[in-house]
Amino acid sequence: MLDLEDVRTFVEVADSGGLTQAARRLNLSKSMISRRLSRLEDELGAQLLARTTRGVALTEAGATFRRHAETLLADAEAARAAVAQGEEVTGRLRIAAPLSFGATHLSPVLAELAQRHPRLEIQASFSDRFVDLVGERFDAAIRIGRLADSSLVARKIAPITAAVVASPGYLAAHGTPQRPEDLAGHQAVSQPDEVWRFGTGPRALTIRPKARFQADSGQALLTAVTAGLGVAILPTFLCGPAIGAGELSLLLQDHPIPEAGLYVVRPPPADHAPRKVQALTQLMLERFGGEPSWDACYMAQKAAGAQTA
Repeated sequence: MLDLEDVRTFVEVADSGGLTQAARRLNLSKSMISRRLSRLEDELGAQLLARTTRGVALTEAGATFRRHAETLLADAEAARAAVAQGEEVTGRLRIAAPLSFGATHLSPVLAELAQRHPRLEIQASFSDRFVDLVGERFDAAIRIGRLADSSLVARKIAPITAAVVASPGYLAAHGTPQRPEDLAGHQAVSQPDEVWRFGTGPRALTIRPKARFQADSGQALLTAVTAGLGVAILPTFLCGPAIGAGELSLLLQDHPIPEAGLYVVRPPPADHAPRKVQALTQLMLERFGGEPSWDACYMAQKAAGAQTA
């Protein structure tokens, strides 16, 4: 009889193109991966994978079995969910999230989710890389920003506010911008190819910052702007504590930045979310719905600035 974990392992190896990559995804040793593959091939009586100079490749039998393996795993997951009692959530939840948000805000949520549902296995990938949910077989992802049109199903959890910030030391040395147009004369801390937008509609203003420091990590940008390397636009979930501690100053408060959002996204179909994704979404709404807690310092500083203006 086929072992579903052996089948799952085969799919991971086939899709990643090698034992090392699959072992990393499954958090298993390469020797365990090899044993599972050998056991599956013995059970089927066919060689599924052939070694190449670049890793492994599907044999003809492997390509045929691969087409059925995904359906087999999906049917098993659906069957498991259908017979689960009450609110019990089971199976494996593979979720991707941005590194800065995942490490600071999502990790406690996932820990609580695991405590609530002892039979749920969680595999989280924290990276600022934009993952392919379908191709990499993630059950869900946390996305922050303004979503592009896609076939993915999205549920908005909370608004994401961004703030223009700089360190007091930088402002003392370089002056304080009074209008968005003034940013052209300032050093910037930004992601590569980042565009700063102020306002909406026909009066919207777009600025391409002159970056002195660039990074694809939100935490790295926070460190750089706090060190006085320039002006940055950062989400308040990242810079809020530094604002509250006086390490960063709010700028251009009268010039709003278009609001973004915090979303849980998942592959279709739209009318049926797996129970494990429903549980994640519900807990995210409980923790972050309404006015997010990370905006408290930002709102306090903004109110204080309005009173002194």
